[in-house]
Amino acid sequence: MSDIHKKEIDAVSGVETTGHEWDGLKELNNPLPKWWLYVFYACIVWAIGYWVVYPSWPLLSSYTAGVLGNSQRADALAAVEAGQAARAQLGAGLNDASLEEIASTPALLDFAMANGRAAFGDNCAACHGSGGTGAIGYPNLQDDGWIWGGTLDDIHTTLKYGIRSGHDEARFAEMPAFGRDELLDKTQIDQVASFVASRAGLEPEAGVDLAAGETVYQENCASCHGEDLAGMREMGAPSLMSANYVFGKSVKAIKAQVNAPRHGVMPAWEGRLDPATIKSLAVYVHSFGGGE
Repeated sequence: MSDIHKKEIDAVSGVETTGHEWDGLKELNNPLPKWWLYVFYACIVWAIGYWVVYPSWPLLSSYTAGVLGNSQRADALAAVEAGQAARAQLGAGLNDASLEEIASTPALLDFAMANGRAAFGDNCAACHGSGGTGAIGYPNLQDDGWIWGGTLDDIHTTLKYGIRSGHDEARFAEMPAFGRDELLDKTQIDQVASFVASRAGLEPEAGVDLAAGETVYQENCASCHGEDLAGMREMGAPSLMSANYVFGKSVKAIKAQVNAPRHGVMPAWEGRLDPATIKSLAVYVHSFGGGE
């Protein structure tokens, strides 16, 4: 054995060393404290007892169930079922009531608002924001610019069936690609974009003929958006009179939409959420202050 592993008695502590030395530091062979050993042995006994009493060891296709037959999975599922039963009992009133009755009945309204707030955070906030303020490509739910209507019934219908969701009852509208499909040339797109911007309170591009833009608008856009730019809900065409556009509030954004429009998709929540939750969402979203 080399000198570096030679055991000896430490001159200072009088304890035998392990024979290991690093940079002049020698490791002492002190025994573990009794209390630590007792705790360690107790943990071993506890572990063996746990193996016997509770589920622990995995097998090929299952696991050892333990003498108590306890299952945290079963406990969790039971808790979920109990919560769903309690929620169904509270929500039964929502299923039987109309949206107007919910909004005018304090007890139903309180439950609908709490339920709707939770459902909105789980399912809607990712796109519309936690307060419903929206983002580029996602409508602001706090203003009055509702393409498909902002009444309780309108919001409820949109939530149930979605927009371009593939559901048979989904809201659906599609704007032509005037530039991509060569329905309008670049000059006409510049003109109509600046005309629309000027009517929405935005600054049009300098030097663009707004009168020509109005002519382009009346010939190509008025059939859906209306001669007065007020929009047509039955067509799914938004009002262009205020600059709360989904895909940007600038002449550049308007031109991009006229050239090759983007069309958002909202899921149909029917079948994903229960009827009481969809009603709760309608009431909660309507409470943001937008709508009608």
